[in-house]
Amino acid sequence: MIEVRDIVKSFDGNVVLNHVSTELHDGEVNMIIGQSGSGKTVFMKSLIGLHNVDSGSILYDGRDIARMKNKEIRALHREVGMLFQGCALFDSLTVMENVLFPMEMFAHHSREEMQARAEFCLRRVEIPERVWNLMPSEISGGQQKRVAIARASVLEPKYLFCDEPNSGLDPKTSLVIDALIQDITREYKICTIVNSHDMNSIMEIGDNIIFMKGGKKEWQGSRHEIMNSDNEALNDFVFASELFKKVKAANKDN
Repeated sequence: MIEVRDIVKSFDGNVVLNHVSTELHDGEVNMIIGQSGSGKTVFMKSLIGLHNVDSGSILYDGRDIARMKNKEIRALHREVGMLFQGCALFDSLTVMENVLFPMEMFAHHSREEMQARAEFCLRRVEIPERVWNLMPSEISGGQQKRVAIARASVLEPKYLFCDEPNSGLDPKTSLVIDALIQDITREYKICTIVNSHDMNSIMEIGDNIIFMKGGKKEWQGSRHEIMNSDNEALNDFVFASELFKKVKAANKDN
């Protein structure tokens, strides 16, 4: 679990995170949502340690990353998996080599053990063996996302950060990626944090949703509770489209 206690972050006197507190749970998809400029990206980067907060605490199972030195943060990052918005696969490495890379950097296993782990992760995300020796440019966008998930999970992280995981994907493929993230989260009891503006993802896999507005935590709850929320700012954001307005209305009627 990650506990966030009263964090403040400002840039040049402009407060971007204003006394934010929350809990992010193991075995759940914790989603950070909000409009552009709401502070959600700075919030996520602060959680990872890419931004030093001005005050407050960020506790990784009791360990405060806000008080750690760079060497300690790097050690903690070995427990963290990252799924970047653009996948960030290495163009010059094959699919298999991309998944092996984190283990070659951080793990202390034999070549056979690393190979077995990489193969397991690729099979877990349903990447067929015929693809393993292809370059990222030779596979589809959906397959690239699956490979990126395999790479992010190869070190068996306790914490998984996903930045707009469905960016650039068609709706059907997005559902597959959502389900995969949810399955891995529950199967391995990972504390997963997703930065997203995809309403379908929010309604499909949002176990614990933090809605940011003006640098503050405006609302927190599950995808089920969001349907019955009377928070005006949240409703204006989530149910902005006519389709989702009808969905919310239908839910109230039932």
